[in-house]
Amino acid sequence: MELDPHLLIVDDDERIRTLLQKYLMRHGFLVSAARDAAHARRVLSGLDFDLIVLDVMMPGEDGMALTKSLREERETPILLLTAKSETGDRIEGLTAGADDYLAKPFEPQELLLRINAILRRVPKEETENAVPKVLHLGTLRYDVEKSEMWQGDARIRLTSTEVQLMRIFSSRPGEPIGRGELVEELGRDGGQSQERAVDVQITRLRRKVEADPKQPRYLQTVRGAGYMLQPD
Repeated sequence: MELDPHLLIVDDDERIRTLLQKYLMRHGFLVSAARDAAHARRVLSGLDFDLIVLDVMMPGEDGMALTKSLREERETPILLLTAKSETGDRIEGLTAGADDYLAKPFEPQELLLRINAILRRVPKEETENAVPKVLHLGTLRYDVEKSEMWQGDARIRLTSTEVQLMRIFSSRPGEPIGRGELVEELGRDGGQSQERAVDVQITRLRRKVEADPKQPRYLQTVRGAGYMLQPD
């Protein structure tokens, strides 16, 4: 089964981030969000995305500079958003390495059409001869490349948040990850309430991963450091 495309929204306007995240999730995407370039870099250090939607006008490092920097190390498609619609700015964005450019204000449906058009242009990776990267968790196996969990021939259904958590943990197996960092990498705003929400998500994920969720073997709590995935 093909995994839903995973998008990263980078915008310093919380209202726009939330609106786009909800809209795109309703249309079948996995969506993470970041509030600025520095936050985006932290998220990108642990997760791979199919496309980045990036606001140009941000405090600190702007979208143009971040695009140029990302192009030095990855080919992830980038769609720039900006309040500027002049031809010169559009050319600058494309020259920086963006795949497309959309001026604000815009209709969400137009953004959706642009995203789908970009994703159709991205060549599919040749996976026929690829060796799958799999983590073993007792009787379960987790396919890192496909973000799928299996028990025998039965696929374990994961929610979009659980998929994101497994992507974060599987990118750093055996390494404790703090609750605050998990909140950031999930693209959520900080605060104790969000950290408690992460605790709830971890508890739910353990019910699917652990033989005894109250005595976790694979998704461990590391006192004072956070949570850690410890595969076989």
